[in-house]
Amino acid sequence: MRIAQIIDSLESGGAERMAVNYANALESEIEFSGIVVTRKEGVLLNQISPSVSYLFLNKKRQIDFKALFTLRSYVLKNKITHIHAHSTSFFLAFLLKLTLPRIKIIRHDHYGQSEFLETRPHLVLKLTAFFFNGVIVVNQNLKRWSEKKIKAKNVVYFPNFVVEDITVTENTVLNGLEGKRIICLANLRAQKNHALLLEVAQKLSSKHPDWSFHLVGKDFEDNYSKEIKQKIYKEKLNNVFVYGSRQDISNVLNQATIGVLVSKSEGLPVALLEYGQFKKPVIVTNVGEIPFVIEHRNNGLIVPDLNAEIFYDLLIECIENSSLRIGLGDRLFETISDRFSKKTIIKKYLNWLHEI
Repeated sequence: MRIAQIIDSLESGGAERMAVNYANALESEIEFSGIVVTRKEGVLLNQISPSVSYLFLNKKRQIDFKALFTLRSYVLKNKITHIHAHSTSFFLAFLLKLTLPRIKIIRHDHYGQSEFLETRPHLVLKLTAFFFNGVIVVNQNLKRWSEKKIKAKNVVYFPNFVVEDITVTENTVLNGLEGKRIICLANLRAQKNHALLLEVAQKLSSKHPDWSFHLVGKDFEDNYSKEIKQKIYKEKLNNVFVYGSRQDISNVLNQATIGVLVSKSEGLPVALLEYGQFKKPVIVTNVGEIPFVIEHRNNGLIVPDLNAEIFYDLLIECIENSSLRIGLGDRLFETISDRFSKKTIIKKYLNWLHEI
């Protein structure tokens, strides 16, 4: 098999990181593994293995014939058999299929707002569904939606997985005191619900002022970002730090003590898997596939109904009980190692491709 991933950018998002993860993981498993970036490069460029073939299209518009035929030439030159299109890059894969009918194309649906699928635009997805040989989804809600609403064929749920970081030169140093840092790996988007985290941070500052919050993820410098930063300034939240995107996630997590996610909606967040990989105790909201990974008080703590009071109480308990933190982190590591390893997911993925 000769497979190329397609993704619109290499910014530090979940879909982007999974495109890189698949390309890197497949490099040693198949004849050819490549990754094609359509619109914008970014911080994940340095995470692509040197053994993975790379192409940047510099696509300028929705239908860009120069980009399309550059991709077509790349596919023919490298005798690529499968295109694995992540998120909105599926439309370029569809156009490629029209010029190369024999190529197999897969759509990977990373749609993050799976709690609000009734409002999701879907006309283009439905019109192009016939041309895709299969669809990978990141949670069961998306699977049911794709089968019923889109009438897609060969829909399968594969969990996200994590791989080891490729060495990067960036060396982020987190503020705050060692052993008293709370990390949130999430891009600054409304669905990530940082406002709830700031509410908790404000309450915590009076009881445990030596503990700090660290927000790591892409800053889009939009209205949402401005609101978050203004609240930090206005409320004088000196225990909250914003870093933007970072390449050296392993280094960042090694400096953290507790991992949190306060999202309104999720698939299976890569951040949760990374927390587990580094044995971090987690406090997370009850959305997406998270309840199928986290068993409350066994390998993590779950906050129901986006409740800030409950979140705060669980955080205090975690802060004040080091034995609880160690136990939760160790058991989450075991869960991630058993169920979300690269080896397990890639084996299922390749078997599925052979079947279709």
